[in-house]
Amino acid sequence: MPPSPTTPPPDAVLPPRAPEAPAPGTRLGSHYEHCFGCGPQHPGGLRIDAVAGEGLDVTAEFTVRDVHQGGPGLAHGGLLTTAMDETLGTLNWLLHAPAVTGRLETDFLCPVPVDSVLHLRAWVTGVHGRKIYSAGEARIGGPDGPVAVRAQALFIQVKLEHFTTHGRPEDIGKVLDDPDLMKRARAFEVNP
Repeated sequence: MPPSPTTPPPDAVLPPRAPEAPAPGTRLGSHYEHCFGCGPQHPGGLRIDAVAGEGLDVTAEFTVRDVHQGGPGLAHGGLLTTAMDETLGTLNWLLHAPAVTGRLETDFLCPVPVDSVLHLRAWVTGVHGRKIYSAGEARIGGPDGPVAVRAQALFIQVKLEHFTTHGRPEDIGKVLDDPDLMKRARAFEVNP
């Protein structure tokens, strides 16, 4: 069986943490206030706020609310996948590389009840050219709780023009008018 597209090739490397990366212990905050995954202004959003780890890793917490149900009293699987995608995506802050999800594989190991607090952890497993490989897990109730979800992902580095070219103009305008968001975006102006 061929390796999964989310498995780094043998010649992938683990790069150093970018010098411009947030310091370990720094809350990473939202990249966009209306993002479903991390935005504080999204009414039904997950509001994930990741924290930079010591290396190429992040941690986060997420509380499953009533609006996140799939089956009665249980988190929706797609929502759990979104939580993993958001957490894995924050790793790009540590590499100082804007990137988008190319592929995400999730394994669901046990049901997640509403009102559960999920402890999420993600780490970079390799970089090969513009491809960033990562893995993560979500545990119920604490960092040592049972693993509910495991994920592996492939992110592709892009230039900021990817977002301004393909995004909805009125939303791009809001970001361009927000000096704090623009400061964060300029921090990513690199040529991968």
